[in-house]
Amino acid sequence: MRLVTFVRDGQEALGAWVDGDRLIVDLKAAAHTAGAVPPGCCESMLALIDAGPEAWGAVRSLIDRGDGPTVATNAVSLCAPLPRPRQFRDFLGFEEHLVNAFRMARTLRLSQARNEAERAAIESSNAFDIPAIWYESPIYYTASHLCIAAPEAEITWPAYSAIMDYELEFAAVIGRPGKDVPRERALDHVFGFTIFNDLSARDEQMRVMDGKLGPGKGKEFDGSNVLGPCIVTLDEIGDPYALEMVARINGEEVSRGNSSAMHHRFEDMIAFAARGQTIHAGELFGSGTVGSGCGLEHGRMLKDGDVVELEMERIGILRNRIRRVAMS
Repeated sequence: MRLVTFVRDGQEALGAWVDGDRLIVDLKAAAHTAGAVPPGCCESMLALIDAGPEAWGAVRSLIDRGDGPTVATNAVSLCAPLPRPRQFRDFLGFEEHLVNAFRMARTLRLSQARNEAERAAIESSNAFDIPAIWYESPIYYTASHLCIAAPEAEITWPAYSAIMDYELEFAAVIGRPGKDVPRERALDHVFGFTIFNDLSARDEQMRVMDGKLGPGKGKEFDGSNVLGPCIVTLDEIGDPYALEMVARINGEEVSRGNSSAMHHRFEDMIAFAARGQTIHAGELFGSGTVGSGCGLEHGRMLKDGDVVELEMERIGILRNRIRRVAMS
C-alpha cells in the first residue's frame, strides 16, 4: 500500500495512492461503503497502524477491489503521512556521512578560529574523529515529534540561525509494539517507510553540541522534521536496502546514494532501542543521512528560496521551499 494523509473539506483524511499516484482512495469513505473493514481503523494513519495486521489486510483488499471513492491528488493538499508520530528517534546509519561530515565540520571550525592558538587546538583535537561507540551501537538522538512538516510546505528557517542545511534520510514506521526484540525478528515490527528531510540549523547545532547533550535547537524548530509524501508498507517496498536516494536543489542534483550502504540497519536500530524498553506502534526510526546526503558534506548550504527535493526509489519525491528570516 502507498498510504497518504490529505486534507479534504478542512479535515485530515486517510488515503491510498492508486493509478500511478494520480488518484487517492478515500479510505474512510470506502470502508464505510464496503462494511468489511474494522470500524475506526481508517480514521487516521495512526488508527490504521494501531489496528494491526488483520486490519491492514482488510484495507489492502479494499484498495485492490478498485471501487472505492477517489479524489485527484492535484485537487487536495497532502499532510505528512504520519502527522503526529508517538515518538521519533533519529539514528546514524551511514558511515560515509559521518566521515564526510566530520571532515567538513573540522574545516568549518578552522575557518571560524579567531587566532593561531585556536587553530592549533582544533588541528590537534580528536573531536572530529568518528567515535568508537558508533561502530559498537546504533546510537540515536530523540527528535521532536511535534515539529513535523508536510510535503510542499514552505519551511521558515529559525531567526537564530544563518547556516541552513538539508539531510537526505528515510524513516521506518513502527507497526507493532515489542520489548527486547531479537534482531532476526525486528523487521516484523515495521509497518512501512517514508522519506525524511532532517533539516538542520548547522551553526546552532555545532554551538550546542559542545555541551554533549545533542543537537538541541540545531534540529528542533517548527517544520524541522519533514516527512512524506507517503508511507509505503513493508510488503510493497521490496528490499529496503536496495533503494536509490537523490537530493536536488532548484532542480540540480546535489546528492546521490543508496540505502544498501547502511552500516547499522533498521533491524539493528529496533533491537537496540527495544532493549529493556517497549517500542510502540506509531514511532518513527530515522535512518541517518546517506553518504553525500547533506550540504555539510560537500559545502553547499541552503539559501533563501531554495527548493529541496528528496527522491527515494519506490517511495517518491519530498519537496519543500526554504525561506530565511533575518537573524535576531
